[in-house]
Amino acid sequence: MVTPRTTPPKAQKTPKRPGRQGLSGFLRSSNGKKAVMAVSGAVLVLFLIGHMVGNLKIFLGEGTFNSYAEWLRTVGEPALPARTMLTLTEIVLALAVIAHMWSAVSLARRAAKARPVKYAARRKSQANGYVVHTMRYGGVIIVLFVVWHLLDLTFGAVNPKGYDATPYDRVVAGFDPSRWWVTAFYVVALVMVGLHLRHGLWSAFQTLGLANGRARHLLNVGAAVLSTLLVLGFLAVPLAVMIGAVK
Repeated sequence: MVTPRTTPPKAQKTPKRPGRQGLSGFLRSSNGKKAVMAVSGAVLVLFLIGHMVGNLKIFLGEGTFNSYAEWLRTVGEPALPARTMLTLTEIVLALAVIAHMWSAVSLARRAAKARPVKYAARRKSQANGYVVHTMRYGGVIIVLFVVWHLLDLTFGAVNPKGYDATPYDRVVAGFDPSRWWVTAFYVVALVMVGLHLRHGLWSAFQTLGLANGRARHLLNVGAAVLSTLLVLGFLAVPLAVMIGAVK
């Protein structure tokens, strides 16, 4: 009697759990990209607050402002070589900017792929369209502003006093009334920074699920107030130089 052959059952594959995708899988997900945007945005906001406070020291006098600028270059000495902490800060900021831009572009592309067919009639509100255009073109203006800011006040390449001048003299020369167009560009760019920051903070609150109930209004007001204070704080210096209050 011939015994029929039996085919052994195929081993069933164990389904992959979402938690085992690893870091690369998490970064490819929408939640991962939003997390990168939130963390990098938080780093940039903290930098803006610290930078604004440092800029306002110019109202305490030339000596105080120059001493603060020198402290930034020598903090950590003699345990660390000169400019070590400042260089590390610049590297972190550069990585934060790159990560923020990468996550923003990635999320925008993913959203566009999710709606490949354009509506015959635009259903978006005018407010949403305004936000989209502000974030898109405002981002370009902010990048140009950062580049000019570095060339003007950090490296002195486009500053009338040049790199060898003191930080105080570079600020005064950079925003001299004869260079009104520079101040005007700063005003426009900083307003864009404020709008970008306000929208970014509000989006972060919504992503975290905090913008619900009574907290919604408070967080909305808080985002607007913080953005406004930062813009006014940064504008105070160039406008003060423009009108002769700082000279």
